[in-house]
Amino acid sequence: MIAFVTVFASSMVVFSRNPVHSVLWLILVFLNSAALFVILGAEFLAMILIIVYVGAVAVLFMFVVMMLNVNVAVVKAGVLQYLPAGGLMALVLLGEFIFVSQTFSGKDTSQTLMSAATSPNAPTNTEALGDVLYTEYFYLFQVAGLVLLVAMIGAIVLTLRERTGVRRQNPARQSERTKEEAIEIKKIEPKSGVV
Repeated sequence: MIAFVTVFASSMVVFSRNPVHSVLWLILVFLNSAALFVILGAEFLAMILIIVYVGAVAVLFMFVVMMLNVNVAVVKAGVLQYLPAGGLMALVLLGEFIFVSQTFSGKDTSQTLMSAATSPNAPTNTEALGDVLYTEYFYLFQVAGLVLLVAMIGAIVLTLRERTGVRRQNPARQSERTKEEAIEIKKIEPKSGVV
């Protein structure tokens, strides 16, 4: 049931007309994925998924979507242009899923996992994840960090734009200002009133 809701919510992320609704569906996908991790016995990954993705990334997406005020008509106009490339990527991904499921369906992985989990000297989920991540996949982990850094810099560069008519502060100019430049004394005659 949880997997069905996850697939349905992920399809609604793509097909939802409102970008804010898409982000809300994405939050539901993250929560259901965390529930699947709990069922699989990976509680640490489930909590990290909720804390990092739901607590930070999804909220950031929500702020970005609300700040950019995306024009839905412009987005719909570009869908047909990218439909063939997107369909090809979807077919490649589907083929990979089928290949992986057929590769591991013949092996008795459930017995191996259960025997490893019930042994008294078995490491916890967090220890096993850290051991694999920082030994076998250390370089790939570092490359993933660099990709995320480049993506963050790219997002900043794409959203940074110069606006006309915005008054900006110049701290160096403010510090160099003298008393004569800062204060202007007006001589007003008594009982003349202010015009």
